[in-house]
Amino acid sequence: MDENVRPWGHYEILSENSDHKVKTIYVNPAARLSYQRHEKRAEHWFIVSGKALVTHNGVEIIMESGGAIDIATGDLHRIQNVGHEQLIFIEVQTGTYFGEDDIERIEDDYSR
Repeated sequence: MDENVRPWGHYEILSENSDHKVKTIYVNPAARLSYQRHEKRAEHWFIVSGKALVTHNGVEIIMESGGAIDIATGDLHRIQNVGHEQLIFIEVQTGTYFGEDDIERIEDDYSR
C-alpha cells in the first residue's frame, strides 16, 4: 500500500525541506481525519474544492473553496468532508519537525 494512502483518503507532498512541508490532501466524502494536535509544527489550510467542517479547539467552522485557517502549534484540529465530492485542501506546515509521529490523536475513527 502507498504510504500516502490513509483510511480517509490520500495526500501528495508538494514541497519538503528543513523549515516547511507542503501537501495536497484529498478527503473522501463523509470521511474525516483524526482530532489531533502537534508539538513541533503549525499548519495553514487552504480549501481548494469541496465543503469542509473544520474543528479548531472545539469550535466548528464550515469552509468552502477559497477558505483558509491557521492552526498554531498545540491547537486541537480536525477536518471532515461534509460534501458529496472529494474535499481537496493545501496544508502548509511550518516548524521544526514534520514527521507523522508528531501527531497526538485525541479521537480517531480508524483506531490508530
